Amino acid sequence: SEVLSDIDTLSALAPLHNPANVAGIRAAQSALPDIPHVAVFDTAFHHAMPQEASTYAIPAAVRHEYGLRKYGFHGSSHSYVSRTASTMLGGDIASQRIITLHLGNGSSVAAIRGGQCIDTSMGFTPLPGLVMGTRSGDIDPAVVPYLVRNAGMTSEEVDSLLNSESGLLGLAGSSDFRDVLSAAEAGSKEASLALGVWAWRIRHYIGAYAALLGGLDALVFTGGIGENSADARVRCVEGLEFLGVEIDNHLNRRDASLSRIISPSGSSVAVMVIPTNEELEIALQTADVVRRAR
Repeated sequence: SEVLSDIDTLSALAPLHNPANVAGIRAAQSALPDIPHVAVFDTAFHHAMPQEASTYAIPAAVRHEYGLRKYGFHGSSHSYVSRTASTMLGGDIASQRIITLHLGNGSSVAAIRGGQCIDTSMGFTPLPGLVMGTRSGDIDPAVVPYLVRNAGMTSEEVDSLLNSESGLLGLAGSSDFRDVLSAAEAGSKEASLALGVWAWRIRHYIGAYAALLGGLDALVFTGGIGENSADARVRCVEGLEFLGVEIDNHLNRRDASLSRIISPSGSSVAVMVIPTNEELEIALQTADVVRRAR
């Protein structure tokens, strides 16, 4: 089909994911030939970003030939939790300004106005943006040619360094946030620095996206770290009281698996913890595609 052909063509942009997904789709079509098959893309939620957000400042000819632009990832998660947050806020969705933080081994943040993503921290690949378990997040691009020229590294080695050996692992020796937190509490300077760099980057994006949104109505935590670590949430909002972002310590540390508000009553910004459900979001999008096709 045309969709499968397009996914095949774009495999160079996602060599670890697209070929395997195509194989899975073809196997499913072979086993279940009489039912609809739907491809749901993790980048789709970010497709509505304005050109100012998605365009890289490099020559147009290069951008177009190689498909270089910001795509964004974790779209299913950002879509699900932002819609849930909108329902919890109530009122007119068109005026709502929401920042969603998907924090796990892979992490990203999205700015959402009126239910539409206007910017997100990941880009052409999932590497840029926040500090992650093994990914560096934002880094000066000139570091790459510098390491190639001066450290004798190949482009593949630099790619591995930034994607698989950096982030919390590179800073503290572990990609597991829980281990880094425990090490910091035990007095490790490296772990303390790692947590500081991690939280600094998150606050940087919260501030930047609040500016792009023209204010903030809700800040949402999700993902393995965002949902489960009260300490992580405190670090992320430290010093953001000027934005109206505050956390109630009791609500923050209450053991709960349900969607909830953890900011003090009367706060101008609702700080929320919303467990993500990417599988349900994929199912909902699939049902919508099938319904419209009929």
